[in-house]
Amino acid sequence: MRITAAALNHRDLFIRQHLYPGISFEHPMLADGYGVVVDAGAESSRRSLIGKPVLLTPARGWEDHPDGPEEAEGRPFSVIGGSVLYDAGTAQDFIAVADDEVVPAPEHLSAAEGAALPLVGLTGWRALVTKSGAAAPGRNVLVTGIGGGVALQVLQFAVAFGCNVYVTSGDEAKIEKAKQLGAKGGVSYKAKDWEKQLQAILPEDRQYLDAVIDGAGGDVVSKSVKLLRPGGVISIYGMTVSPKMDWTMQAVLKNIELKGSTMGSKKEFREMVDFVREKKIRPVVSRVVKGLDNLEGIDGLFEEMHAGKQFGKLVIEISSEGGGESPSKL
Repeated sequence: MRITAAALNHRDLFIRQHLYPGISFEHPMLADGYGVVVDAGAESSRRSLIGKPVLLTPARGWEDHPDGPEEAEGRPFSVIGGSVLYDAGTAQDFIAVADDEVVPAPEHLSAAEGAALPLVGLTGWRALVTKSGAAAPGRNVLVTGIGGGVALQVLQFAVAFGCNVYVTSGDEAKIEKAKQLGAKGGVSYKAKDWEKQLQAILPEDRQYLDAVIDGAGGDVVSKSVKLLRPGGVISIYGMTVSPKMDWTMQAVLKNIELKGSTMGSKKEFREMVDFVREKKIRPVVSRVVKGLDNLEGIDGLFEEMHAGKQFGKLVIEISSEGGGESPSKL
């Protein structure tokens, strides 16, 4: 597979800061990749993909179990890119993988949009569809920290399912952009009473939340429990505020369910990509730089991520449709 474009995730920022376990500096970084199949083994059952654009699965060790990775012997679960467990990574010109580690790319996506999808799409799909049970018309869903890749993908998925989506952000401009993507409204989490402000904009006939999809942690339980219906779900895919959070008795009395969610299986990945194809969803790309040798530009992407300035994914365009002959690594 010749990699046409690759995208950054917060995991890559943590790796550069030595804040992630199992780091390898011998394997190429990045987990998100869009490219074109240039050849296939003689025994491959998918030789029809030769010459076709594909998306690379961003993790290994999780086939289809709904509860979590199977982690079969000799195949532990791990996101690819800069990992000691697997040598795969998308910050290179060419990559050889098993033929079941790629799926045909949705035809309506550009290379940059395709590269923006895999990891955040899979993470967001599992958090919303598999875990929250709120991916249905008319459900009220709160997506926190809008602007990040996963949060935006959850927003797009939920809107496509017909949900009423609300968002939080510390940046009013990001809330306005989220509205343009279909959010019903949003509030600033910097406000001490943001939960009261959110309550005021919920539909009159459904004055509660069915689910919260969160990537920050912090005070999300104490704040959102006041808005969630009895039995509502808080689906958490990350804890960027703190590695610990409070669980309240009020949440217990309301039968609130707190569900951890991380990445997803290959089965969920295929389902997610099919949904993107069906609904013609275009992942939000914040900025693109060209070339793996453009170290200044790539450093700029990491600086933008560290400062939280991006709205959408940060992408490296590695080659054009006909480019890329000599393999290189980042």
